Amino acid sequence: MTLPAAQLTGISKRFNAVVANDGVDLVLRRGTVHAVMGENGAGKSTLMSILFGLLSPDAGQILIAGRPQVFTSPLDAIAAGLGMVHQHFKLFDSLSVAANVVYGAEPRRAGLFDRRAAEARVRELGERYGLQIDPRARVSSLSVGERQRVEILKALHRDATILILDEPTAVLTPGEVTTLFAVIRRAADAGTTVVLVTHKINEVLTVSDEVTVLRDGRVTGHFLTGETSSAQLVHAMTGREVRPVSNPGLGSPGATVLQVRDAGVVDAGITRVRSVSFAVRAGEIVGIAGVSGNGQHELVEAILGTRPTQSGTVELLGADVTRWTVRDRRLRGVAVIPEDRRGEGSAIGMSITENLALGHHRTAPIGAERGIRRGWISVRAARAEARALIAGYDVRTAGEQQSVGSLSGGNAQKVVIARELSHNAPLLIAEQPTQGVDVGAIEAIHGRLLDYRAGGGAILLVSHEISELLALADRILVMLDGALVAEFSRADATTAGIGAAMAGLAAQNLPNGSRP
Repeated sequence: MTLPAAQLTGISKRFNAVVANDGVDLVLRRGTVHAVMGENGAGKSTLMSILFGLLSPDAGQILIAGRPQVFTSPLDAIAAGLGMVHQHFKLFDSLSVAANVVYGAEPRRAGLFDRRAAEARVRELGERYGLQIDPRARVSSLSVGERQRVEILKALHRDATILILDEPTAVLTPGEVTTLFAVIRRAADAGTTVVLVTHKINEVLTVSDEVTVLRDGRVTGHFLTGETSSAQLVHAMTGREVRPVSNPGLGSPGATVLQVRDAGVVDAGITRVRSVSFAVRAGEIVGIAGVSGNGQHELVEAILGTRPTQSGTVELLGADVTRWTVRDRRLRGVAVIPEDRRGEGSAIGMSITENLALGHHRTAPIGAERGIRRGWISVRAARAEARALIAGYDVRTAGEQQSVGSLSGGNAQKVVIARELSHNAPLLIAEQPTQGVDVGAIEAIHGRLLDYRAGGGAILLVSHEISELLALADRILVMLDGALVAEFSRADATTAGIGAAMAGLAAQNLPNGSRP
């Protein structure tokens, strides 16, 4: 009988009063793709961190090829044949592909780094696994999909027999996702065990052989992928039926809330946004699609005022705010769900109560003008409002005084969304609002965005997820190399058409009406 590549038995991990893993069993068979799914906070990230030596379990055992292991660091896990590709890549931009791949395990000749051997190793691995890439290229010049290839090659160079992929498709185009799936299958067919951590059910059904589902730190289901359905997986994850929400397409947009005219953004001598013009009206969701790094984030920064525009104008509710401060634009009526929920959307060392009050502490009920002038706010009112928002947005927490940094990614995102949607700003800018969020939280967030639209709010939705844009947007714009290259009405938008425009294969002129 062939031993499993890895077997985790009775894994438990507690963080103070929070039980992250509670007696988890996981068996990874050799040469298979095993998906690990669960809602945010279900314990899957903790489990993978334990498997890769980033955390130590409070109880339980890890066996690799039948041998008990105690990992005190990732170096121990790597030595035992594990590799992990993190959602946020860990590469040196200034070094070559080959130097990044072999870093820490460099081939040497006469005691010195053997560059030719390193480049040959990258070519050999690339041909074997379908990960061809120029070993001499600088990482800074690579696309997101190519950088992910470098991360996978790093693990394979160290002879990883178990490869953990954490949300590997978060920033890839549809074409790059297809290529990645081919690489995953090729690696599994060659004997590598692939662990796919994802919240995307369609990906699980497409590429995996087995699925383990976690809920509240416990295993709630183990399935052979060919014998299960999306409904079974969703029920195992959430304990209920989840129905995707979508834009009903009803109603007529109102007055223009946001008007961007010929906006240009230059950063360090590089043009990031090229003469972009569009409008968003009340009761309308305008989506912006594009592969990460094509100017979407810089455009959002220009609208918010966190990055200056080199040319063009930004208007909010008819007022030219191009030279206004961020605070003045927010007071004019802008809410924002930023892409970086930890770095920009929240103060992770502060409590949920404090985060929910940020930016609104000068207004009732938390603050009154008279009180603020004296430097006081109502802590009682702040906590009461926090409790109400926690309940209304289903934030899974031990209480309103828990720090945001200790929450799961999905629950931290709910805190940001609760704060931004609770003050009825005329314009909402939502940048990657469901990135890394599970199916249950996606349903809730999408419902909130559609309610905002139905109430007359204008929404600019920036997302890498074509399915999200198709579900929510009234119009979809595509950005490529800093410019708008295509526009789709709700009736004409398709995954294939948007994906082709994102990849530069089917760029089209925008309709005359889209350039006011």
